[in-house]
Amino acid sequence: MSGSESLPDFPLGCDLVQRLKAALEAQDEERVRELICAEVEPVDAVLELANDDWMKEPDAQLPPGALLGLWTLEYKRELTTPLCIAAAHGHTASVRHLLSRGAHPDASPGGRGALHEACLGAHTACARLLLQHSAHPDLLSAEGLAPLHLCRTAASLGCARALLEHGASVQRAGGAARDTPLHVAAQRGLDEHARLYLGRGARVDARNGRGETALSAACGAAWRPDEQARGLRLCALLLGRGAAADARDEDERSPLHKACGHARPDLASLLLQHGADAGALDYGGASPLARALQTAACAPQAAAQRTVQALLNHGSPTVWPDAFPKVLRICAPAPAVIELLSNSYSQLRVSESWKEVIPEDALQTHKAFYQSFFALGHAPRCLQHLCRCAIRRLCGRKCCYVIPQLPLPAALQSYLLLEPEGVLH
Repeated sequence: MSGSESLPDFPLGCDLVQRLKAALEAQDEERVRELICAEVEPVDAVLELANDDWMKEPDAQLPPGALLGLWTLEYKRELTTPLCIAAAHGHTASVRHLLSRGAHPDASPGGRGALHEACLGAHTACARLLLQHSAHPDLLSAEGLAPLHLCRTAASLGCARALLEHGASVQRAGGAARDTPLHVAAQRGLDEHARLYLGRGARVDARNGRGETALSAACGAAWRPDEQARGLRLCALLLGRGAAADARDEDERSPLHKACGHARPDLASLLLQHGADAGALDYGGASPLARALQTAACAPQAAAQRTVQALLNHGSPTVWPDAFPKVLRICAPAPAVIELLSNSYSQLRVSESWKEVIPEDALQTHKAFYQSFFALGHAPRCLQHLCRCAIRRLCGRKCCYVIPQLPLPAALQSYLLLEPEGVLH
């Protein structure tokens, strides 16, 4: 039930809407409840809370961008109902009151119904009440999203449970991106939501409109630092349920490409342990190592170092020697990364001319390292390093598994696994 083109019962300029907007802006919950429950008639009346349609006003002053052809010919119009407002604000008593007066649970003049609003706000009690009054669990918004797609926070787990208990589809792809609820959970690192959906039969390798699986979407998401542990648990869950570690999206990027692009060493290691190909190339010819190097200068240095180290210890091809000056230019502020790459060759022909591509501040800040690096241009690598290279060649892609099993001191194992020392020998 949507009707965004119909005239609202209470247009933007009317007194009631102005009082309601003032109460909403002041976060005066009691006043909001009073207005939507006692003063709005009929119970499903449509209220207009916003309308910036300047094109319909002949005397309106056009935005400067419109004269340059830069303004999109769209406007924002916000229509809603008392029930949608109550659900959006978690007013359970108001929702109950409005439903008892006959409010339609699926009314959605603004494109979203009350159930969408309740899920978006993670108001479980409101969602359950609406479902008990026959709200459609798979009602689509104007954007093509079901309520389950709007369960986007950890607090919305109760809403997701309620929707599934009332028959919501866990497989429905929605919105322009054609994400399933599992994709939504993956993008936001919601491991408990993902566990719930998988338990209800969600297909772990279903793809969205960009060709991403849930694992791929999770690895490409920009999680905050406080979300990363939860996101790692989610990826481990997906892999444990059979997600393909090497599933490619429409750009042929694997989950490993995306994890490395975000400098997430724990996630990269998890994917590699599940068989991700460290040498996979995307459509642009970039490997996971290339993605890691592109972000090394701006990522936390330890994260960049550990990501590159994990790739090399799982058999990633190293950088083509002729491309090393470009790597120096990008990664100069991260000498541990340069050290790792240098040690992945038995011998690297270092040129004094490469100093020109390194910013002066990086040369001075990491003076000891770069002195040892450019000294490689005048002498062969030490015998110990050459032995390391020989052992690593024998171990191949299994360096990270074989070397820890060798009867060697821990310090020597670390050396074989390319643990940075701060200088090159």
